[in-house]
Amino acid sequence: MDIFLEIRKRLQSALLIIREPKQGSLPMDVSLTPSVLKMKTLEQCREIKFPAEVRLVPSSLRGLQYISGDGIHMRLLVQADLNKKLVTALNQSLQAQKCYVFHCQTCGEIIVKERKLLRVLPLPSENWNALVEEWCCHPDPFANKPLHPGENDCFIGDTHLLVNVRSDSCIPGPEIAQAETHQLSESHLESKPKANTKIICKRCKAMLGETDSSGTTKFYITEIIIQPSGRDFDMIPRSQFVQSVIAQCLVELSSARSTFRFTVQGHDGKTYILVWLLNSDSLLIESLRNSESIQKFSLFEGMESLDSNNIGIRNAVKVLFHPCIKNRNIELSSSWENDIGVHSLVLPSQTCLELLLILLRSNHSLPPSLQYMNSFQQIGATLKFARGLFLYKR
Repeated sequence: MDIFLEIRKRLQSALLIIREPKQGSLPMDVSLTPSVLKMKTLEQCREIKFPAEVRLVPSSLRGLQYISGDGIHMRLLVQADLNKKLVTALNQSLQAQKCYVFHCQTCGEIIVKERKLLRVLPLPSENWNALVEEWCCHPDPFANKPLHPGENDCFIGDTHLLVNVRSDSCIPGPEIAQAETHQLSESHLESKPKANTKIICKRCKAMLGETDSSGTTKFYITEIIIQPSGRDFDMIPRSQFVQSVIAQCLVELSSARSTFRFTVQGHDGKTYILVWLLNSDSLLIESLRNSESIQKFSLFEGMESLDSNNIGIRNAVKVLFHPCIKNRNIELSSSWENDIGVHSLVLPSQTCLELLLILLRSNHSLPPSLQYMNSFQQIGATLKFARGLFLYKR
């Protein structure tokens, strides 16, 4: 007898699902108070206590129904003190005039030692050069002048940061792997090869970023952890870290640019996932009783350490997604890429695949009735988007 509870913080409402009981476990008596749910069958009795900051309103219960494959659904109001924030954004955590150490997130290897950042500045949006042409009444003074950080500068973009390591001799960790990419010319009519290099961690071989001939290095924010010098490295599970970073990115971009659709693109230029942000104010609570149900249903990592009366609780950013690997959804992907209302997130290709696995796993962990959005029209065809979650700690 397990439960799934989704709370919408802004609406102060909740969807409670009592997972479908085993055959022979019906009838079931359910008793609900603001802080406790009791379930009793002929075979067993279970009591689940909710977190202290969550108090349900039993008198508001409505929409009670049984859905085959899911269990018992009910909706009700909730009184909750849930003013929790996402992980601190990179451009808020880094401060000028302070020393930092860059680590590989996957294995903890030191990539850059004791770097003092004199300036920490946000990069403009990806189309800033085109906007300058619209606003200037004279020839564009920034034409063909890419933004390169100076020594001890750090420029922060949506999914990457730029640093100048040309004069930095203390980078023991990464290998430089020669690669060749293609970049469109100014006229977009022809492509020409551009020499580029990948930054590879020597220890775990993860791709951390890229560097060019000017000495500018691009580190992807999903691949490194930057900590103040003197602090011990805290190893964070890979999936947990990636979900937190992407959740923060989606929330910030949707707030700053009023965009809710995103393409997740690899550094190779391929589109891997189409993502549509639904909401960022969900709190998920799940109870699990045995190891079998953990493997089958759990949305959370580390649930195996909880006892039978404990529950898992995480904040969540809820999205719809469509995979675009193996030439799937080519027409829809092309439509989104050419839509100015869609924002692209560029990450290492391997990380794009990790994100897709995270979304697929969360989708399969949801109750069946919540796994897909109702079909709707896109580019003249009826498509079904899958629901997924990016979880992060409270």
